[in-house]
Amino acid sequence: MSRVARYRTIQRWHFLAGLFVMPMLLLLSVTGGIYLFKPQVDAWEERAFDAAAMAEAPSLAVAPDDHVAAALRAFPHGSFRSYRLPRSEGAAALVLVGLPDGGSREVFVSPHGRVVGTMDPRWRIMQVVHDVHGQLLVGPRGSWLVELAASWSIAMIAGGLYLWWPRGRGTAGVLWPRLHLGARAALRDMHAVTGFWVSGLALVLLVTGLPWADVWGSAFKAVRAEFGWQKGVQDWTIGGRAPDAGEHFGHEGMGDAAQSPVTGRPVHAHGSHHGNGATGPFLAEIVARAKSERLAFPVVVTPPGAPGRFGGNSVAAWTVRSDTQNRTLRVTLTYDARNGRETSRETFADRHPIDRVIGYGVAWHEGQLFGPVNQLIGVLTVTGLAGMSVTGFLMWRRRKSAAGVGVPAAARSGRAGWGSWLALGTLAAVLPLLALSLVAVLALQWLRQRTPDSGTGRLAS
Repeated sequence: MSRVARYRTIQRWHFLAGLFVMPMLLLLSVTGGIYLFKPQVDAWEERAFDAAAMAEAPSLAVAPDDHVAAALRAFPHGSFRSYRLPRSEGAAALVLVGLPDGGSREVFVSPHGRVVGTMDPRWRIMQVVHDVHGQLLVGPRGSWLVELAASWSIAMIAGGLYLWWPRGRGTAGVLWPRLHLGARAALRDMHAVTGFWVSGLALVLLVTGLPWADVWGSAFKAVRAEFGWQKGVQDWTIGGRAPDAGEHFGHEGMGDAAQSPVTGRPVHAHGSHHGNGATGPFLAEIVARAKSERLAFPVVVTPPGAPGRFGGNSVAAWTVRSDTQNRTLRVTLTYDARNGRETSRETFADRHPIDRVIGYGVAWHEGQLFGPVNQLIGVLTVTGLAGMSVTGFLMWRRRKSAAGVGVPAAARSGRAGWGSWLALGTLAAVLPLLALSLVAVLALQWLRQRTPDSGTGRLAS
């Protein structure tokens, strides 16, 4: 295949992929850019509760058990799920209360035991942004679309770098755009040059997002299990679900007669306590231990019997966990439900090497690996991706005719060379949805070629 024919083939695939990817890439860039600032937005969202707690007249602070009791009085039919230590001295503690319908409420309680506010965690600003970014607000099917767009974005960036390659040209139009050559050349240069500068960071963002994806993440989990590359509990969701979620995922209410993790006594629907239990009142003691550990915020105490961190299988012991987005700082401690003794301690260094690699990638992806600098790099990356989506759309609009779709015509002779198919096949081998969609596209093209009066254009030519 001639170099010209190969260039036109890759250019055609690049444009066709862009028609699907550009809208999704723009949406993912905007939502991903917002999510980079989750810690700041969460703090802003809770500012009124902390201010109300700190404004209270000085008095003796009550025990965490009283915080939980106050939260359960606010939701008499609820059950205690977790206790988040205050953000700072004098700020409100967060008690997560499970509701009978399977939902939950975040109840903010002052140090003196007064409820200062409540929130529905499903409608937190960052939770909505997270759900749009990962599932388009439509559940697993949305996750598949996001994964498909991410997979084709990786292929599109690889093809874009081939199209950008200088081939003997100077640095103008390669390292910086030639804005003086007219709108068409300026658009092309802005698209290509931005793509070159942002491609490496964009690929890191796309690849580090794959472990969360439904199809890729599930396949990766199966491979890890097959080869024994697992140690401890997986620290990320797959397609928005807990890694260990079963058929009852999302419906883990503790029931009307669940045992209270605060007192160890049965808790009925109206929240009263009856009888004696073997667990004992360990919450205050474990919260005190959690404070002494000086773990990275947020620090969450989960009682025995409550759903796990992602809403999956219930925990069997008291758990103290630093849930910071910087995975490298996370620590998980467990305490015996019968006597409160520490039974395990897991730090980032204790996890499987593959989990640590993914942990670094996830922390980078969320902009929290090394603070504001990581956030700034993330903003520059998603801004570049959004700019490429806009310039790509404008280039397509300039090419689009009234009767056509505006993509480059197929090469008149020759077929895609083995090198092109090898590169595409390699990507398809590691990106399942790319492989499936590629098979579907080629099958449609094959049927189109055998349909009378279907035209002579070939997608793969």
